[in-house]
Amino acid sequence: MQTPSEAPTPSLEDGSWPVRRRSVLDWLIIETRDQRFIDNILVEMCERLVAAGVPVARATLHFRINHPQWLGARILWSKGLTEGEIDLYDYGTQNTAVYLKSPLYLIHEGAPEVRTNLEILSDEHAQNSLYVDLQADGLTEYIAWPLEHTLGKRHVVTFATDRKGGFEEEHIAFLQDLLPALALVSEIRLKNRFVRTLLETYVGPHASEQILAGATTRGSGVTVSAAILICDLRNFTQLSDLWPRDDVIDLLNSYFDAMSEPIERHGGEILKFMGDGLLAIFPLSNADAAENLLEAIREAEAAIALLNEDNLAKGRERLGYGIGVHVGDVMYGNIGSRRRLDFTVIGPAVNIASRLESLTKETKRPVLLSRAFVELAGCGSRMEHLGAYPVRGIGEPIEVYAFSGNGPAPTLRMVAG
Repeated sequence: MQTPSEAPTPSLEDGSWPVRRRSVLDWLIIETRDQRFIDNILVEMCERLVAAGVPVARATLHFRINHPQWLGARILWSKGLTEGEIDLYDYGTQNTAVYLKSPLYLIHEGAPEVRTNLEILSDEHAQNSLYVDLQADGLTEYIAWPLEHTLGKRHVVTFATDRKGGFEEEHIAFLQDLLPALALVSEIRLKNRFVRTLLETYVGPHASEQILAGATTRGSGVTVSAAILICDLRNFTQLSDLWPRDDVIDLLNSYFDAMSEPIERHGGEILKFMGDGLLAIFPLSNADAAENLLEAIREAEAAIALLNEDNLAKGRERLGYGIGVHVGDVMYGNIGSRRRLDFTVIGPAVNIASRLESLTKETKRPVLLSRAFVELAGCGSRMEHLGAYPVRGIGEPIEVYAFSGNGPAPTLRMVAG
């Protein structure tokens, strides 16, 4: 429990407040230009506020974020922390009792301010777990304000103090003067993070880094040696004709979760979803790329098996799939029209992986690997050699192996204020 601060603060009469306020404001607007992360800015801002005589003991930023998995994020600073603590919360938490009773809800609903005396909680506030926890931590006053971003986007900033008697009005005026600049600075960082999230969501982390680094012209790219994996769901057209639309979407999402999560966990990069299929690469710059790909397939097979158990329990058909694996050099970069580009991989190695995936229908084996990949991975003893198969578009027959699971076993909250 913190001890309430009783340190004297500058008065308006001594003329220091305007100077100190301007110093923090100038830093926030000018000197943060090279700071990429808003959590670092929050920490330094609070340290500067304390040095300027504003008795801030805790501060938070709450953002609604554009992320496929998370609704929002809270960044917390409190006395003694040298780094901001970041918490993410799920979609649906905006409907929970904790959120609906929180000051965040009031701000999001249009309140210009929520200010609470924590030294003597009212009967209503004593029922709020946030205020009770803050009081137990030795804080004496809590205040929340909206951070207004463009196009009506409203986020929240909060400050709390452990000073006996709470904030003075000079402290409140000091903090309020910072809000427009903090809104501008935070919006820039939030938009930058949104761009990165958008690119990571649609093209993957490695491709997004290349695009952000300037690989945005048609034809720009590099040659990459990689193991290539192409996967396709069986009988999807029939399923989509027979099932309700929402069930089909749910099926696809569950299938892609089962396939994608092991791939990404083991260092693969999913470059695109193609209807009911996906294309992924494991760059050979990672010495363990081939074995990582095999581990990803093992885990994906286990996940699909669990998904099929659930489907059968619901009276649905078992899902089938085909996977083709090859290795080789691919061109990795921008391809498309002058105004619409796709960041992907092309080359003969990709074509062979695609042909192997199609060949799974003929061989009735869900996973087929080329001899080139098997030799690279050194896994021939764990695979079943099926012989040489003619492959459309390829001059010579390709030695094909069926995947075997033998080998090493795979290693298998809302914030109120």
